[in-house]
Amino acid sequence: MAEQDKPLLIKRYASRRLYNTETSDYVTLEDVAGFIRDGREVQILDLKTGDDLTRQYLLQIIAEHESRGENVLPVNVLNDLVRSYMVPGGGVMPQFLQASFDMLRDSQSKMMENMTAINPMAQMPGFEAMKTQQEAFLKAMTGGMSGGWTGGGEENDSGESDDDLNTIKRQLAELQEKLSKLS
Repeated sequence: MAEQDKPLLIKRYASRRLYNTETSDYVTLEDVAGFIRDGREVQILDLKTGDDLTRQYLLQIIAEHESRGENVLPVNVLNDLVRSYMVPGGGVMPQFLQASFDMLRDSQSKMMENMTAINPMAQMPGFEAMKTQQEAFLKAMTGGMSGGWTGGGEENDSGESDDDLNTIKRQLAELQEKLSKLS
C-alpha cells in the first residue's frame, strides 16, 4: 500500500499536543485540516489509551470553521443532523450523507475525465502538467469540499448556471494560456 493510501497517523499526547508520526513533528488542528484538504486521510490516536479520537477532532475542525464564519452547513442541515441523533439507531442520515459525498466525488472525477476527453490538447506534450493544473483549479473552485459550497440548498436557474460555467471555462482558458507560455 502506498504511503498516501494509508491514513496519516497522528498521536495525541497527554498534553493534548498532536504528533505527526510521518514527519516526526508536532502539528496543529489547522495542519490536520490541511492534510485532509490535500486529500489525505488521517487517524488520530490517544497515545496513552490507544483510543481513536479521529471523529472527535474532525468534528472540532468543522466546528471551528463554522464559528469563524466559514459556513458550509446550513442551519436546516445542522438541525437534521441533531434530529438524526435523536432517532433510535441513528436513522438513515449517516448512510445518506456518505452516499451523497460519494456521488459528489464520483461526479468531480467524471467531470475531470470528460474535460480530458473533449480537450483537443490532450495529445500535446506537457498535457499531464496541464491536467494537474486543471485538477488543482477544480479543487480550488470547490474549496476542496470545504468553503466553496454555500449550501443554500436552492437550485440556480439556468442563467446562473450558464454564467458559472462560462466563468469556469474562461478561467480554465486563462490557465491553459499561462501554461502554454511556460512551455
